[in-house]
Amino acid sequence: MRTLDSRRASKKPASKNIGRWPLLAVLLASSLLACSPLGTLNELSEGDHYTVENGLPYGAEPRQVLDVYEPRERTDNAPVVVFIYGGGWREGKKADYAFVGTSLTAAGFTVVIPDYRLFPEVRFPVFVEDGADAVAWVERELIADTERPLFLMGHSAGAHIAGLLALDPAYLQSAGVDPGRLAGWIGLSGPYDFLPIESGYLLDVFPGNSRAQSQPIRFVSGDAPPTLLVHGADDGVVEPGNSRRLANALEAAGVDVTLVEQEGRSHAATVAALAPPLEFVGDTRGVVVGFIEDMTGDTRHRQAR
Repeated sequence: MRTLDSRRASKKPASKNIGRWPLLAVLLASSLLACSPLGTLNELSEGDHYTVENGLPYGAEPRQVLDVYEPRERTDNAPVVVFIYGGGWREGKKADYAFVGTSLTAAGFTVVIPDYRLFPEVRFPVFVEDGADAVAWVERELIADTERPLFLMGHSAGAHIAGLLALDPAYLQSAGVDPGRLAGWIGLSGPYDFLPIESGYLLDVFPGNSRAQSQPIRFVSGDAPPTLLVHGADDGVVEPGNSRRLANALEAAGVDVTLVEQEGRSHAATVAALAPPLEFVGDTRGVVVGFIEDMTGDTRHRQAR
């Protein structure tokens, strides 16, 4: 298992010349004015290096839609990253994470961000099945008959979904996708080993007879794809031990796994640091781009902002 220096610098400069404290002031002001901090972050991250198609359906339900971000200048073998956002399995929308598309298209990657059904409309495992259907759409519509590498990536509850898709082959197989198609997966601040559930709404999100099947760590095997796990050491929402325990289990199974613990970083900081204006917050973008490049062995798709 590789453990990377959490202070590693990003491989790309920020897209806008915004200093640390002015940016924090902008984000704080947006919170005080009841504006969306994520909306503000998306606006600060915008660029002209990509195109986006919004609201493409991958299923029949209203929330079974996705956005596709494409670099304006991409190579035929550009990796495709499916990013699944978090929100406790009960909230979130793809538009809030446009900054992820902005950031990773700057590295030459295609980025797909799906919505998925949420609690209380659905319970486990429906949101994982939605994730599998989104991946099936990507394979069918974007990478069919090509050798483009496919990566899964998620934050928080989205990392849990990505982890199950990567580690339990049943989901992708049921959606008609060969699990071996995955070149790797990336989990940011994810809950992978969180039993028992003793109180709160999660008792309803994960019905009692399904809880054992809801834990990604349960499905670790030597067939798992290469893995990058990033977790803030000061995460007060998802205990960092989730990533440590999963990394240890993957290593014991002989899987290529890299664990990055970001000192002094919170739960939200691991994903916020993907945004070009917030790269000072942590090294998430640098290690994610580096991991994908290492797994593909090809840096020709990278382009300058």
